[in-house]
Amino acid sequence: MYDLNSSNPNPILNYEGISKNITGVGFHEDGKWMFTCGEDCSARVWDLRSRNLQCQRIFQTTAPITSICLHPNQGELILGDQSGLLHLWDLKTDHNEQLIPEVDASIQCVAIDSSANYVASVNNKGNCYLWSYNGNGTRLSPEHKMNAHRKYALHCKFSPDSTLLVTTSADRSAFIWKTSDFSLKQELKDERQRWVWDTAFSNDSEHLLTASSDGMARLWNVESGNIEREYEGHQKSLTALAFCDPYS
Repeated sequence: MYDLNSSNPNPILNYEGISKNITGVGFHEDGKWMFTCGEDCSARVWDLRSRNLQCQRIFQTTAPITSICLHPNQGELILGDQSGLLHLWDLKTDHNEQLIPEVDASIQCVAIDSSANYVASVNNKGNCYLWSYNGNGTRLSPEHKMNAHRKYALHCKFSPDSTLLVTTSADRSAFIWKTSDFSLKQELKDERQRWVWDTAFSNDSEHLLTASSDGMARLWNVESGNIEREYEGHQKSLTALAFCDPYS
């Protein structure tokens, strides 16, 4: 862990004990704790206020965990694994539930919208599954299935205003779907684009950034589907990005 307010380029803390690749990381909104998941079939919660650098809580699965996201209530973690299981871990009660969207399909990414109305997952068969929250509990109700892509799906994310969902794939495309009726709003394609690994919406949900294996990041207009800007410079695949949008 690094201190961004310091000129020290070295880590100030080193959290150890994970034996295999880490596939996801995130923070509690108040910075009280962080969470990780990885190929060691575990999700972990680390208390950032503790002097003890060991993991405080751990959730064990039977398959490598590919994706993790935090519920807006800051009290539940949603995980997807390679065996195709979706896990809902309630951090307050330690209760967990499991769902199997599709047998023999690895979940590649999970996402929840900012209003906590929908949970989405995409898998290695190109399918996208959506659930709605049922009441105040953690139980999810099946909402919709989309054959989103012809090939391996890689990523999904909701727009900040919760009206859109983007899915990306090895088929070199990103599709934007309306959450009102799950119809296709926009297909984002470019002949030079390769696998699309990651995305980020602008705060006003009117633009989308994509990261692709051709080493390019592209800024798309959501309404028109046109590329407004391309960001070059990477010599290898661009697999992750983040977008700071303080002015919208």
